[in-house]
Amino acid sequence: MLLDRSSRVSAGLLAAALASTLWSASVHAADTTPAAQLQHWSAQAGAPGNAARGQAFFNTKHGGEWSCASCHGTPPTTQGQHANTGKLIAPLAPAFNPKAFTDTAKVGKWFKRNCNDVLSRACSANEKADVLAYLNSLK
Repeated sequence: MLLDRSSRVSAGLLAAALASTLWSASVHAADTTPAAQLQHWSAQAGAPGNAARGQAFFNTKHGGEWSCASCHGTPPTTQGQHANTGKLIAPLAPAFNPKAFTDTAKVGKWFKRNCNDVLSRACSANEKADVLAYLNSLK
């Protein structure tokens, strides 16, 4: 069955809109990189992230019962497991998980949630930069 000109144009516009929507969704799902996140938080901190400080921060209990390593492991290069729920967690180090730190919204969400769980407060820009420097250094 042949479509008339206006139907072909409408079908073409619909296809273009759908392709654009799918492209936007895929770009949003991977809108950053671990290196870009490190650069961002280092700039916010006014100093480059320090991997040694990040490792110490990651492995330390900060007055509570958990450290970052409690769920993500030491080093965080293999699958972790949530301390309370038992939910499996993908490796946190970007070299071992290509999706780690590639979605800005998720990075913000998880820093907020995990810092609150471990520190009972938000992490500072310095702390985020240091942890990202540590995680990016793992190969």
